[in-house]
Amino acid sequence: MVRAGLTTERLVRAGAELADEVGFDQVTVSALARQFDVKTASLYSHLKNSQDLRTRIALLALEELADRAAAALAGRAGKDALTALANVYRDYAAEHPGRYAAAQFRLDPESAAASAGGRHAHMTRAVLRGYDLTEPDQTHAVRLLGSVFHGYVSLELAGGFSHSAPDSQESWTRILDSLDALLRNWPAA
Repeated sequence: MVRAGLTTERLVRAGAELADEVGFDQVTVSALARQFDVKTASLYSHLKNSQDLRTRIALLALEELADRAAAALAGRAGKDALTALANVYRDYAAEHPGRYAAAQFRLDPESAAASAGGRHAHMTRAVLRGYDLTEPDQTHAVRLLGSVFHGYVSLELAGGFSHSAPDSQESWTRILDSLDALLRNWPAA
């Protein structure tokens, strides 16, 4: 008999909270069962296995990030849009480090196609329309932005910038200024 109140959605949200507390790589069906004080087997009516749980947490994180990005980008263009998008990723990572890690989780093709990943790509391309980039330069710029945003955030989360001056916020601001200048003056092939 399934314990009252346990649903797939509730378990996934609890798994996401657990990821923020202990790290995404530590989230398993067993760990989740301990949190609810139930036998692991009782969760298998809601989740196939730990891979399924991690996939669902990744999908949740991608959806949350896409919703935040859409709200932040509304009515913005150019550098304002670039900064808003970058700050969504950085702020989300600081608030939800486990979920942020989940958003980087490699999904199978079917799950990826059903995820909010496409929304992220469309929003990044929408930001880049303010810089008049055409293909293939727009794709190169999407990859550049993703690399800078995720690279900086990952290093910052790991404490990589906490040991020296200037403050990481000052560096972040300078990096976004530099990205804006680069995108406005994109080099010809």
